[in-house]
Amino acid sequence: MSASRLPELAGIVLLATFPWFGGKFYVDLAETIMISAIFALSLELLVGMSGLVSFGHAAFFGVAAYAVVLLSPRSEALPLLIALPSAVLAAAAYALVVGSLSLRTRGIYFIMVTLAFAQMAYYVLHDTKLGGGSDGIYLYVKPVLALAGTPLLDLDRPLPFYYVTLASLVVTFALLATLARSRFGRALAGIRANEQRMRAAGYSTYPYKLAAFTLGGALAGLAGFLYAVKDGFVNPEILAWQQSGVVLLMIILGGIGNLRGAVIGAFALVLLKELFQSEALFGAFARHWQLPLGLAIIAFVAVLPEGLIGLASRRRRAAVAAAHAG
Repeated sequence: MSASRLPELAGIVLLATFPWFGGKFYVDLAETIMISAIFALSLELLVGMSGLVSFGHAAFFGVAAYAVVLLSPRSEALPLLIALPSAVLAAAAYALVVGSLSLRTRGIYFIMVTLAFAQMAYYVLHDTKLGGGSDGIYLYVKPVLALAGTPLLDLDRPLPFYYVTLASLVVTFALLATLARSRFGRALAGIRANEQRMRAAGYSTYPYKLAAFTLGGALAGLAGFLYAVKDGFVNPEILAWQQSGVVLLMIILGGIGNLRGAVIGAFALVLLKELFQSEALFGAFARHWQLPLGLAIIAFVAVLPEGLIGLASRRRRAAVAAAHAG
């Protein structure tokens, strides 16, 4: 194994052992962070790898979350092998529809069209009985993987759900890392750098972008499935444009164009939010946590334009400069 993979391995080992020494609150927080990291990675595929800045990514997250709740009976568990693929396919199908239309536009128009489709989905669930209106709906019985009636994996139990979430994060990261090194990934990199030149080289860029957009929607759907199972409840706010803004902030904070940056950004943003909401540290001011969070993000972006992932490269450059100076 190359030294460059050691940080990922160390992170996996830490997360895998965390439930054995972390308290219930911190294990729950780790689950939230891992789900956010999957969501951030799904957007990184679009923004960092493909150059497609979407402001409606929360729609795919929410569609999958609602799909698993709406498909699940109230009195019995929906089989996991039905619940998970159905939720991911629902998100991918909506992403395919949105992408097939929005990718015919560019720049600010693309951003606005993706936002419009997300708001359409939001209002369908907010203003109709389908999704329970603004009150949302509950997932009464969580999915189970069973063999001949014997439960093998019950997502209602804390440890199995934690490790399913961790496995989902590892698989998502590995999939995108492999994709980035593939011919498809190199084509996306070329499209991000100069789409007109790729067309001149004989590439039909639309199918590549549509495939990336659909896959990004599917991965956001995986995060949405885990979110719905974790909380046992969904409401339309998870599709709102603010959620798309939050996940975009994650990859900006971590560093756009780097898979590690997306994961680090998710960890950082969730932890910062938790920090500024702490009444033990900030007292009554914790009710206004959005203000210090916003100021912290502005400071990070101003000081670290490459994101938190840029700290390592900055240290390397400083070390090289010091060596040359010596």
